[in-house]
Amino acid sequence: MDPGNLSVVSEFVLLGLCQSWTMQVFLLPMFFMLYLIILLGNIAIILLIITDPHLHSPMYFLLANLSFVDMWLCSVTTPKMITDFVRENKTISFGGCMCQVLFVHFFGGGEMVLLVVMAYDRYVAICKPLHYSTIMNLQKCIGLVATSWTIGFVHALSQMVVIVQLPFCGSREIDSFFCDIPLVIKLACIDSYNLGILMNADSGVPAMTCFIVLLISYTYILLTVRQSSKAGTSRALSTCTAHITVVLLFFGPCIFIYVWPLSITWVDKFLAVFYSVITPLLNPAIYTLRNKEIKIAIKRFRSYYIHPKGNI
Repeated sequence: MDPGNLSVVSEFVLLGLCQSWTMQVFLLPMFFMLYLIILLGNIAIILLIITDPHLHSPMYFLLANLSFVDMWLCSVTTPKMITDFVRENKTISFGGCMCQVLFVHFFGGGEMVLLVVMAYDRYVAICKPLHYSTIMNLQKCIGLVATSWTIGFVHALSQMVVIVQLPFCGSREIDSFFCDIPLVIKLACIDSYNLGILMNADSGVPAMTCFIVLLISYTYILLTVRQSSKAGTSRALSTCTAHITVVLLFFGPCIFIYVWPLSITWVDKFLAVFYSVITPLLNPAIYTLRNKEIKIAIKRFRSYYIHPKGNI
């Protein structure tokens, strides 16, 4: 295309989840409440783990980091979506769009690796319990978490460096509630088919690799414990079920967005909502409802901080 026909794009138009004003009015309070629950739920888990000495272990250190990542992953897209429900002009600046691309893949990529780290923690705890405190010491945990953040940042930067250099012209409408790479690429004034495959592979290959590693890890854990005792199998299932559920909820939408895209608008929007809102919402519930130590810690927190007189 003739460079003279290209104009500098200063903003994009987000079409949102739907066009119906009535539906947007209905969705506004619902997503606002969901966002508040996500923030309060994940902050509560972080504070509980920090304040309760009984939860100062590698597993809960990693869980606190997962809650932190989930909170920010949701915050990259949800506040903009909520405010757009009451705005007629649903625009986002070019810089804002690029920031969404960067941070969605930063936190998303970091969470993928963090889930692998959590699976490694469970493997050591269940399969090598006598060496657990030696292998999963504080320095090792901090290093693994730092690695997940670094990988997430490198992955996000590799995506944004390509996107920010694309020439844009013509339509500025993105049929979603946030800027995601496959939709932004379609607006570029180039043949985006091969580039779309390459960028999806940049997200899809790490996602599938992490997902396969996680499946192998948890399968090996359960098979190893099953050979020892039925009681051990029950304990392992209780410990790992929450982790496996979170893995399926997180990687399912990612795989269908980047590995096997369906290219059906309403399905893509549903998967995007599930990935960025529903998963961060469910994670606190999954870990608290299925974790006895978290439940006991909540009771200790209530008795110590909320009803302190009862302990005197």
